[in-house]
Amino acid sequence: MNRGQRVAALILVGWCVVALAASVWPPPANQIELRAILAPPTLATLAGRDDLGRDQLARLAAGARLSLTLAVIVVALTTASATVIGVVAGWCGSWVDILLVRLIDIVLAFPGILLAIALAGVLGPGIGNVVLALTAVGWAGVARLVRAQTRSLRQRDHVQVAHALGVSAPRVMLRHVLPLLAGPLLVEMTFAAAGVIVAEAGLSFLGLGVQPPTPSWGSMIRDGTRYLLVAPHMVLVPGIALASVVVAINLLGDHLRDRWQPLRR
Repeated sequence: MNRGQRVAALILVGWCVVALAASVWPPPANQIELRAILAPPTLATLAGRDDLGRDQLARLAAGARLSLTLAVIVVALTTASATVIGVVAGWCGSWVDILLVRLIDIVLAFPGILLAIALAGVLGPGIGNVVLALTAVGWAGVARLVRAQTRSLRQRDHVQVAHALGVSAPRVMLRHVLPLLAGPLLVEMTFAAAGVIVAEAGLSFLGLGVQPPTPSWGSMIRDGTRYLLVAPHMVLVPGIALASVVVAINLLGDHLRDRWQPLRR
């Protein structure tokens, strides 16, 4: 791990600590202070205040908890469903593989963020609907990766030997295929988490995601665009926070990919 990746790990750990401390962060994220509307950053309020006088730093902490929690939930649901579909398609072959591959191709034919916007618009705004929309969009790419890996792994000698000895197909997949999928899946999950955070911020920016007064980095940036000339900190602070988390996760994903590829060779 190089210096940049170490810094990325520290940034991500720091945001995780901030997210865990969001529930006890003083003052509360939705506490309004009318006398401090659009106040710039000071030593007392390091991130300044928004158009209702709320502490930006407290809202950043609450937004970090929301973004990281949604990323974990969506990535877990996406990986679980995609693994099942990809393993079944890669192992069974025949018409099952053809049917599932066509389904994957249909989902991948649409731009991911546009499909998520359409689903969120149909389902309506809300945290639960954001999870459903992002899960419905994100599984296809992971499923295609799992299918390709499964088709390669089923030709390995130890898999062929286990199959020749009469071991059932589900047992072979559980004991000999899924453990070897852990490496590429971990790398894919890392990059998927960054994508989920950006997508959630984009949906919230458009008003299709998390609804007020719940803090979200996307909605904070949207609210700040109206005061960009008089209070630029309302956009810069959540924007820098969002960029730092996404870049940190991507750098860690690059590190995991570099460590996995020599093991694969």
